[in-house]
Order: sequence, then C-alpha cells, then structure tokens
Amino acid sequence: MNEDVIFAAVKRNVLAVLPDLDPDQVTMRGTLTDLGANSVDRADVVTMTMEDLGLVIPISEFQEVHDIASLVALLKRHS
Repeated sequence: MNEDVIFAAVKRNVLAVLPDLDPDQVTMRGTLTDLGANSVDRADVVTMTMEDLGLVIPISEFQEVHDIASLVALLKRHS
C-alpha cells in the first residue's frame, strides 16, 4: 500500500478524533501527543486507521512508534 494512502488515512482519523485541529498541523514529522492526543485518543486513531486499511497488527509492535512517520512505516510494513 502506498505511503500517501496510509498517511491520508492516519490524518483523516486524527482529525476525526481531534476535530478542532487545523489539518495543516498533521504532518509526518509530528507526534499525536504534540497534537494534543491523550492515550485514549492515540489508541482510537490507531484502531480506526487499522480498520480503514483492513490491517491487524499486534499491540506489541507499536512500541517502536514514536511519531506519525513511524506509525505510517509500521502500517506500510503490514499492508
């Protein structure tokens, strides 16, 4: 799956969970925490994105995710 498609899904779900954000704030360089997402918000974004992309990834693999770019990379590896 294309990285742009995966990032678009992540961004769409970030904006669904955090609707007050300016879409331009959601970039590959940022983190969900920097955008104001708490632990529940972050879990929602990940779960919604995996559902959108039809992926099932073990929770343990998300330990290496520290920013949106690494989240996209993990999702891409499993697509």
